[in-house]
Amino acid sequence: MTEVAVSAGDVTKKVEELSIAQDNNGSSEKAIAANGASKPKEDAEAEHDEDYDEAEDGEGATGTGDKKKKKKKNKKKKKKLTSIDSAYPDGVFPEGEWQEYHLDVNTHRSTSEELRYLDRQKNNRWEDFRKGAEIHRRVRHKAQSSIRPGMTMTEIADLIENSIRSYAAADHTLKAGIGFPTGLSLNHVAAHYTPNAGDKLVLGKDDLMKVDIGVHVNGHICDSAFTMTFNEDGKYDSIMQAVKAATNAGIKEAGIDVRLNDIGEVVQEVMESYEMELNGKTYPIKCIRNLNGHNIGDFIIHSGKTVPIVPNGDMTKMEEGETFAIETFGSTGNGYVLPEGECSHYARNQDIANLRPPTEKSKALLNVINENFGTLPWCRRYLDRTGEEKYLYALNQLVRAGIVEEYPPIVDIKGSYTAQFEHTILLHPHKKEVVTRGDDY
Repeated sequence: MTEVAVSAGDVTKKVEELSIAQDNNGSSEKAIAANGASKPKEDAEAEHDEDYDEAEDGEGATGTGDKKKKKKKNKKKKKKLTSIDSAYPDGVFPEGEWQEYHLDVNTHRSTSEELRYLDRQKNNRWEDFRKGAEIHRRVRHKAQSSIRPGMTMTEIADLIENSIRSYAAADHTLKAGIGFPTGLSLNHVAAHYTPNAGDKLVLGKDDLMKVDIGVHVNGHICDSAFTMTFNEDGKYDSIMQAVKAATNAGIKEAGIDVRLNDIGEVVQEVMESYEMELNGKTYPIKCIRNLNGHNIGDFIIHSGKTVPIVPNGDMTKMEEGETFAIETFGSTGNGYVLPEGECSHYARNQDIANLRPPTEKSKALLNVINENFGTLPWCRRYLDRTGEEKYLYALNQLVRAGIVEEYPPIVDIKGSYTAQFEHTILLHPHKKEVVTRGDDY
């Protein structure tokens, strides 16, 4: 999930007053708790392969009559996804990609037994990240192999999020599961779009979609994103290559004692060495200068430090033990984004001890938010799953009171294209671990 820097003069917030119009016809599930784990398989590697081929975990198609029952019995049943724990019963999950720290001041770290010992003392924390990362890899593999043009954004979001719930197999959303709403932003929309209930938007073959997925285990969040398209003529190859290369350059530069400004400088140099041709016209690929990477805290997706993708003069250094999301965005437009469209992403602010909900309805809604999400980001669809109805007015009251922060979609100019790649890195005492790295990116 992306950190945005937009000045107050750029946009005036519009408070949505649509609670009366909210659709309350559908029945919602009463709990957000994840699906229970299926019976573990004996062969963990076989399960790993089978899971990648399984269909979305959800309700099957309705029956079409007795005459077809025999045919159905002959068909191979689609297996449900099983808990990731059943594939790793010893609780030891795959490590990410290890990289050395490049600064001369850190050369001793890779061989220091004392630093390795200190790192092992935090092993439970690292295993939480690695578990979340393995879930992330499996879920995005499923998404990459299952998403097709013509699917609605809601179908895509459900596919991804139900897979996370099944792999996490937690009995409460705050133990493990979705780290933040799945971002499915198209074309000039750079980030923070996920469908609300009733959204009919459909993925087209020529769309460029950013898929931003969050998984958490005990509040340790893995934040990783990729860009995909079904265009077959290579239209978007340049911008996707530029952003992937820029993200990898930022990861390589990052490390203990590295200044944030220096990462932005490296990222911009790589990103803006690319250009993209559209309809006979060449466009420079620009960094979206007001989007940033960020460090990640427990249950907090944006935890203070921002990692720029252009040099910004910030000489703050990364520190040992920190976790960062290194993400970059490229654009054929202005290279600057503004909020636009219906809001779906929200998060409860951290420091609300002196803030009071203005009404009983907003107070009750805050209790639901605290119980189900805490400070993790969430979207309206997740509130719908709790059984909440007609909550928009109360939600906007919480936003106006400063208790809840809203994160509307952020866009560059219409007609432009934007791309994103992102990984989570762990700054161990001796090396850095790109924990969400996979075979795909």
